[in-house]
Amino acid sequence: MTSPVTARDRAKAERSDAILHAAARLFAERGYTGVSLEDIGAAVGVSGPAVYRHFAGKQALLGAVLVKVSQDLVHGGQRVADSASTPDERMPALIRFHVDFALGNAEVIQVQDRDVAHLSEADRAEVRRLQRAYIELWMVVLAPLHPTAEDSPAHRDELRLRVQACFGLINSTPHSTRAAARRHAATASVLVAMADAALRAAI
Repeated sequence: MTSPVTARDRAKAERSDAILHAAARLFAERGYTGVSLEDIGAAVGVSGPAVYRHFAGKQALLGAVLVKVSQDLVHGGQRVADSASTPDERMPALIRFHVDFALGNAEVIQVQDRDVAHLSEADRAEVRRLQRAYIELWMVVLAPLHPTAEDSPAHRDELRLRVQACFGLINSTPHSTRAAARRHAATASVLVAMADAALRAAI
C-alpha cells in the first residue's frame, strides 16, 4: 500500500520542477559552464545550497533535464504512433508531435544539442540510449512509406539519414528565428509540411 501524497510532498515536487525549468532556461541562455547553482537557485527564490535538497549538483541537474526530455520524446512519440491506424496517418501525427514539442521546449532542445558533453557518463549513456530508441521509432513508422524487397543495412541507413535530417530541420528552427517561436501555429504548419515532404521524397 502506497503512502498518501502530502502537501509537503507536492510542494517539494513543484519546487523541483521549478528548479528544472529554471536550469533549462539558464543553460540555454548562457551555456552549462556559464551557469552556477547560485544562479539557478536565485531564479526560483532559493539559495544555491538549497538546490542540493533536490539535486546532487549542477551536473545532476543537467542530467535530470536532458534525461527527462529524452524520455518525454520516446514515450510521447510512442503514444502518438500507437494511436494512428495507418502509416499515412502515423507519419504526419509523429511529425506534428515533434514539431509541437520542439516549439514548446525550444530551450531544452537547445541544451540537448549543445551540452550533452557535460553530462555524467551514466546520464550521457542513458540520453544516447533514449535518442536511439526515438530514432528507431521514427524509422519503424517511416519504413512502410519506402517499401523495399529486403530490410538491408543500406535501406536502414537511408531511413536513419532521413529521420536525422528531419530532426535537424525541426529542432533548429525554434532558436534560429524569434518569429518562429512567436508564431507557433503558422510555424508548425510550415514545418510539418516540409518535414513530411522531405521524409517521403523519392530518390
